[in-house]
Amino acid sequence: QVQLVESGGDSVQAGGSLRLSCVGSGYRNSRYSMGWFRQAPGKEREGVAAIDGYGRTSYADSVKGRFTISKDNAKNTLYLQMNSLKPEDTAMYYCAADHRWWQLTRDRADFGYWGQGAQVTVSS
Repeated sequence: QVQLVESGGDSVQAGGSLRLSCVGSGYRNSRYSMGWFRQAPGKEREGVAAIDGYGRTSYADSVKGRFTISKDNAKNTLYLQMNSLKPEDTAMYYCAADHRWWQLTRDRADFGYWGQGAQVTVSS
């Protein structure tokens, strides 16, 4: 059974940094595609960053140059380093995984497993 557990959410001031972690069990990081999504109140869940089994990455335009997705296959952990945070980054952040390790996608429909979410709040 695949399980994903996020951590690292917090409240920070604009311009600050946070690193989210997502520890997975029941699968191997190297054989899954993974992604980070976020959902603000009243908005749809959007794909922020993704990484496939080859290690290729994809980012939403709104976070390019500020966020970095990475993974440690030995620890079965996915990370999202977030720098230069803005108030509009405030949202619940979710990690997601899918067995189709070859896909590089930020479409939520392409992911079958989800974590419970971690709240990130950025104040101005």
